[in-house]
Amino acid sequence: MYTYKDRRRPVVTDGSPRVVRLTGVLDRAGVDRVRDALLARLWQRPGPVIVDLSALRAAGPEVRAVVDDVHRAVADWPAAGLLVIDPSGAVGPDGPVHPSDSAGPGAPVHPSLDRALAALANAPAAVLAADLPPVVTAAQQARALVTDGCGRWGVPALVDPARIAVTELVNNAVAHAGTSMTVRVAPRGSSLHLAVRDRCARPPAYAGLDPFTSVGGRGLLLVDTVARRWGSTPLPDGKVVWCVLHAEDETARLG
Repeated sequence: MYTYKDRRRPVVTDGSPRVVRLTGVLDRAGVDRVRDALLARLWQRPGPVIVDLSALRAAGPEVRAVVDDVHRAVADWPAAGLLVIDPSGAVGPDGPVHPSDSAGPGAPVHPSLDRALAALANAPAAVLAADLPPVVTAAQQARALVTDGCGRWGVPALVDPARIAVTELVNNAVAHAGTSMTVRVAPRGSSLHLAVRDRCARPPAYAGLDPFTSVGGRGLLLVDTVARRWGSTPLPDGKVVWCVLHAEDETARLG
């Protein structure tokens, strides 16, 4: 259990590893702290997290907005997700409403903890992770991790692209972050989600499509080639660089 408090805007998690409860008064001034706390919590423990808004007083629309922003930010992280308990929110007769805007769908909303926990009953839990030092041999250990995962989860077509992607993400962290890192990989259907979390706030440098004249970021060009999408999420004390690979993309590339 961890707790963040100030006298006006306490933000507290309860004892459940799956539930983050926001309590007290939360206004626009506390939004950044909520975002940072949620992102940190979502990386600390793999798996979906339920954010309970039922105890908040005077919660404005910015509260749901920041929760939805976090939901979108972690949508492609390995084994991550976010649900909302909001008794005052819109919940349809057939299940939770997924608020949306031009940036994409927001977090699904449930009216109670029981309903939210029921929604998690069938959530996939498969995930592999490794804590690695910033040394040149780290990439070798990361490749072994994703090879193991592809074998376990029945996506052999993704072994080669996943090894390429994780090698570049780890080497980038070794060369530019120079900090300890955590590699995490999880399946989602026929796709594979990879992420490397380091302790450097500087975002990765992507040189684009002209590696011959640009400086740095050439390894990320390989990630961009094998992954359907990739990106970087800033954390209070570093960042998560993630990518998503799809088996059908590799089948089409080889076919």
